[in-house]
Amino acid sequence: MKRPDLPYLEFKTVKGRPYIYFRKGKFRRRLPDNPDSQEFSVEYWSTRNGQRKDRVRTSWAALIESYYDSSAYKALAAGTRADYRRHCDAIREKNGPKDMRTFRRKHAIAARDALQETWSKANMRVSVLSSLCRHAVDLEWIDRNPVIDVPKLTGGGYEPWPEAQLRAFEAACDTLEASTARTAYELALGTGQRLGDCVKMRWEDFDGEYMRVVQEKTGVHVWIFCPARLRAYLAALPKRGAHILARTATEPLTKRRVQIRIEAVRDSIGAMYGAGRLVPHGWRYNAAVELAEAGCSDAEIQSVTGRKTLEMVQKYRGRASQRKRSKRAQEARERNGSKA
Repeated sequence: MKRPDLPYLEFKTVKGRPYIYFRKGKFRRRLPDNPDSQEFSVEYWSTRNGQRKDRVRTSWAALIESYYDSSAYKALAAGTRADYRRHCDAIREKNGPKDMRTFRRKHAIAARDALQETWSKANMRVSVLSSLCRHAVDLEWIDRNPVIDVPKLTGGGYEPWPEAQLRAFEAACDTLEASTARTAYELALGTGQRLGDCVKMRWEDFDGEYMRVVQEKTGVHVWIFCPARLRAYLAALPKRGAHILARTATEPLTKRRVQIRIEAVRDSIGAMYGAGRLVPHGWRYNAAVELAEAGCSDAEIQSVTGRKTLEMVQKYRGRASQRKRSKRAQEARERNGSKA
């Protein structure tokens, strides 16, 4: 029996038979024997929320467990599944025993707005709620998805980091001795890959010049030539396991653990909240914009970023072209003014 990674659980074996209990302080209650069952999940979350008597067949906890077994959930990329699971756990923590059939559009909007300071997290919560409600429709628990057409927040986008903030992040990593955050930063900036893909990079994927990557989101297999800066950084980096961002000798740090390390550094330089907020995904944009500004073709930019479509590549190129056009125009303006 694989033990679930949940708090307040106590495991006992009596006469060769395993028992599972929910224990918090002096409170103790036996739970169903199979931790992989829907019955166990519903009982655990009902007990944890202090609403055991409110168990219903159509609870949020039951819906989430059913969704985890669905083909729609299993078809998600591993990184997306991990993001969805975090949001599902948060929903279950707050509403597990409640009947999800009472959920309305206004509740989805309230859940979104409660997270509005972090627009990407708010929008992800809307997406997860919509997926769960769509699954509830498939189960015939409800007739329609109340989250359809709930607008996403438009409070920002993934932007490349300004040069000053890049330098500030590097300096803060040195001051805080945040080696994990710095390594993730160098990998993302140097290879132009998503953070989830950087976490999975192994030493054997790096041949001294190229980094082999199988992109989690797209499934694209790419070989990325590493610039001199990244090659020098990796050459000086101690090898602590099979992965560059190692947790143990054989396993990498989780993406969330790396994000937490990065968040501490972002917070120290004022890039965590508010108008100055910048996210690690922006480093991927930094790499792409730098490639565009260097005059690389669309195909060359795609060969680094692994993008399947030209839409984002053209966005990078448009930004770079606008900068160059602006410089040419202003220089022409200055030359014309000097003749007056």
